[in-house]
Order: sequence, then C-alpha cells, then structure tokens
Amino acid sequence: MDRRIFLATGLAAGAAAASIPSSSEAQSQIPPGKFRLKYAPHFGMFPTMARGSLVDKIKALSGLGFRAIFDNGLMGKSAQDQQAIARELQEQKMDLGPFVAYADFKVASFVTRDKEIRDMLKKRMVQAVETAKRTNAEWALVVPGRYDQRLEWDYQTANVIDNLKFCTDIFEASGIIMVLEPLNPWDHPGLFLTKIPQAYNICRAVNSPCCKIVDDLYHQQITEGNLIPNINRAWDQIASFHIGDNPGRKEPTTGEINYRNIFKHLREKSYQGVLCMEHGRSQSGKKGEQALLQAYRYCDDS
Repeated sequence: MDRRIFLATGLAAGAAAASIPSSSEAQSQIPPGKFRLKYAPHFGMFPTMARGSLVDKIKALSGLGFRAIFDNGLMGKSAQDQQAIARELQEQKMDLGPFVAYADFKVASFVTRDKEIRDMLKKRMVQAVETAKRTNAEWALVVPGRYDQRLEWDYQTANVIDNLKFCTDIFEASGIIMVLEPLNPWDHPGLFLTKIPQAYNICRAVNSPCCKIVDDLYHQQITEGNLIPNINRAWDQIASFHIGDNPGRKEPTTGEINYRNIFKHLREKSYQGVLCMEHGRSQSGKKGEQALLQAYRYCDDS
C-alpha cells in the first residue's frame, strides 16, 4: 500500500477517535460481571480456575470476567491452534493482545545495517502478518534488540528507524500495528530501547500508523517512573499496555504502583485497548489465583 494513502487513512482514523464513546458511555456497554478495562491474562495464569484445552481456557477466562487474553508465544503455535483461538475469542467477544513478533535479547539487530539481519526481519514480519491474519490480531510486539557498544548512539537510532520503516512497509498492507516495548536495563541489561520518551521519538520519526508503543508499566516504573504524565505525553503513540507491580512483578496491589489510579485514568481517557497481565502471582495455588482476581476487581472498581 502507498504510504501516503495509508497515512491518510491513519489520520482519518485518528479523527474518528474523537468520536470514541465517553467513559460513562463505554462503561454502559460492558456486560454485567465483566471488567471495565480489557485486562488480558495469558493461558497459564489461572491453572486451576481455567483448565483444559486452549478453547476451554478462553471460556473459563471469559467466565471470570475478562474481556481479552494475550499470548506472547502465539506465533509458535500451530495454524490449527491459532484458528481455534480466533474462533473462540470471537464467540466470547474477547480481544487478543499483542503477540511477540521479534524479541531477541542477545543480538544487536535493529541497530545495524546488516543485510542478513534485514532478511531475518523480513521473514519474521511476514510470519507475524500470517499469524495475525489467522487470529484476527491487531498488534505484533517488537523489541529492537541490543545496542552496539562499537557504534555511536545516534547512528544506531537512525538504523533502528530505518529498520522499523522496513518492517512497517510489510505490516501496512494488512493494517497490523507493530508495538515497540521499552524494557528496563536492570532486568534486561544491554538493550537499545529502554524508555517511553525514547520510543515516542522513534515512533514519531518512523511516522506510520503501524508503529506504536506498548507501555509496560512495570518496566517504566523501574526506568523512569512518572507513569501517568508519561502516558499523557506519549498518548498519541501508545497502542497497548503491559501490567505488573514493582518490586516483584506480581499482580497489582503487591508493590508500589497505584494501579487503581492508573486504571481510573485510562478509563477517563476512554482507553479501549488491551492491558496484558504480564506478571506472576504473589501466592501459589488456587488461593493465589483468587487473590490475583480480587486484586483486579479492587483496582478496576476505582
């Protein structure tokens, strides 16, 4: 698709966003018993409360009140499983959060101009598009890899932007959105992308509706804090969120992040996207699953 046509379409969609229902209108459309925001557990998050096949788990998670799921490993599942997931999500009226298209923490990939790297990225992005088509996914997650200690930072940034433009050219024809995830340098030392302002600057430079940010609130609390102001400043480039409290990367209410305020803020901004529950449980067994569920009910009810 011609980039100018696609960008024009994206701008029209942005204008349409002004007509998104108000927070109160959006809440009135949510069925009784469902969470107000689209918190998305993964398939293994509730091993006793959501058991059985992938389809059985989706049904159970819907019954617990969830309106979305996420699966980082979706691209590695068989086409048959991907299609079964898509059918059941449609049946349950649930969304699918971003799946991982590329996240190699060991390689300086996007920061280079290496032809072999380009060829690898093309193969991965084509595969991601195929996965998204089978599953009706809207977002594919990308981590730009490690930085290069032997190359000036500005050159690396320019290379990342060029490589992302290359990837968005593959995504634009199908309208799938690539979301970039900044990760904190304490858990994942040596990675190129670490902060929301950095990701915001890169997305603005790529200048495509297909290149946005996933704001992982756990990582950003560690790296920079100032969570709500950064959400506001980068809002036009944020497509999705990851959740996890800090310290510990467990469910909300177990750490220092005030998720009640954050979720309230997102509702007030009429956020309609997915919030992937990318964290562990503070307690084991069914008791831990019940505590996790209660934590989300508490934070969702602010």
